[in-house]
Amino acid sequence: MAGPLMKRGVGGRYRPMSEINVTPFVDVMLVLLIIFMVAAPMMTSGVPVDLPRTAAQPLNQEQEPLTVSVDAQGRIFLQNTEVQLEGLVEQLRAIAQNQPPGAPERRIFVRGDRGISYGRVMEVMGVISQGGFTRVALLAEQQAAPGPRPAAPAPAAPARGQPAR
Repeated sequence: MAGPLMKRGVGGRYRPMSEINVTPFVDVMLVLLIIFMVAAPMMTSGVPVDLPRTAAQPLNQEQEPLTVSVDAQGRIFLQNTEVQLEGLVEQLRAIAQNQPPGAPERRIFVRGDRGISYGRVMEVMGVISQGGFTRVALLAEQQAAPGPRPAAPAPAAPARGQPAR
């Protein structure tokens, strides 16, 4: 509870209480924190791609890069829009023309699904490079920490009365 609104001061006089109860404020802030912690991962969008892992350090970026993704079926996406390989360079050039004069060339990240053929990813990178874009890089997922690899799961034992296969 907030307590008395008036305190008895020196000489028996009452004076106003000058303390602020911050408990309701802290409660509201904790609820908002939980809401944002739950909602933030849901706000990320993109093409689902299972990236390979690497131990390389991430690069510092001064401008948001363009992302070209190749999904598990071999389809190509520029940001979140599916494009054909033949029209990829034209769309990248259109985006590059909208940059202010004197701005550095935008970096283009190529993301390839782990299960896709390496040749398909290199084909996409080659088309981008032949289009005149020089700041092209492959993306990979960061490894957690170097350490022992997890052991392969043991084969399941046959149930009682079942022959082993």
